[in-house]
Amino acid sequence: MMGQTQSTQNGKPLASLSLDLDNEWAYLKTHGDPAWESYPSYLATVVPRILHVLARRKLLITVFVVGQDAALEYNHEALAQIAGAGHEIGNHSLRHEPWLHLYSEHDLEQELAEAERHIQAATGQKPIGFRGPGYSQSSTMLRVLARRGYAYDASSLPSFIGPIARAYYFATGQFDAEQRERLNRLFGSWKDGLRPLKPYRWRFNGTSLLEMPVTTFPGIRVPIHLSYVMYLAGFSTALAQAYFNTALWTCRLFSVEPSILLHPLDFLGGEDVPRLRFFPSMGMNGQQKIAIVERCLDSLVHRFDVRSVGEHAAVVATRKNLIEVEPND
Repeated sequence: MMGQTQSTQNGKPLASLSLDLDNEWAYLKTHGDPAWESYPSYLATVVPRILHVLARRKLLITVFVVGQDAALEYNHEALAQIAGAGHEIGNHSLRHEPWLHLYSEHDLEQELAEAERHIQAATGQKPIGFRGPGYSQSSTMLRVLARRGYAYDASSLPSFIGPIARAYYFATGQFDAEQRERLNRLFGSWKDGLRPLKPYRWRFNGTSLLEMPVTTFPGIRVPIHLSYVMYLAGFSTALAQAYFNTALWTCRLFSVEPSILLHPLDFLGGEDVPRLRFFPSMGMNGQQKIAIVERCLDSLVHRFDVRSVGEHAAVVATRKNLIEVEPND
């Protein structure tokens, strides 16, 4: 429904910003490259870049951390820098496996508990928000999150583009039949495009859990997170910027408080991580990509009061008449 968004004290509607701290090994694993098994990491390179861009704009965001990275001592300094700068730390699973929807309830309990333990030890924060890798989500996962005291889930990507993105990964990766079966819901299905775009409550078994969807373009439901903008920038930076600005304008028009997503590869070029040159937009160098990120963040800050997902969720949770949805895998 069109109309005015709820403004904050500075006169701007709310928005939230997050970053999924997917590491080099996680991309290699999803690509089917066995080099992932040594857990190569670019965190020492990319984290200072990310923190510099955010600090220049006085932004405090949510960083969803993978438990396996927090378990490795050589990542601790970078993770401590994130927490020390005041950013919220979220849980992005233990092993970054986009097939969490196939896990049993017992396995999900273990997955979350171990990730929480490592993340808290490395950052000093116990996560209250979760995002599934590859937007993996299930009713079982939601129940486990609620039982473990999470304030919100942020795994929903209400878009029709998931099957296309999955087809790209299958075409460019090295997967056997078993791996393809496990990845058969990577990035979701076309039905995800029918999910609510605004925050809502999952309601089940007498309890509930707040869902903070990753925002997609109102109406046409295509992604607007920065990795998609980077893909467009490979054709034209002017086109990419115009697309993002139009998406933000449309969010205002439809009273959508956007939750915008970043990834480390938005700050890294092919020269930084040669093994990830297969990934879209890695033909650009790091400086070019950071310039695009900065322009997009400036547009976001100009139009919205940008908070962490946790802060945004805390405000949303106080509102009456939120849509309630029953999980249905």
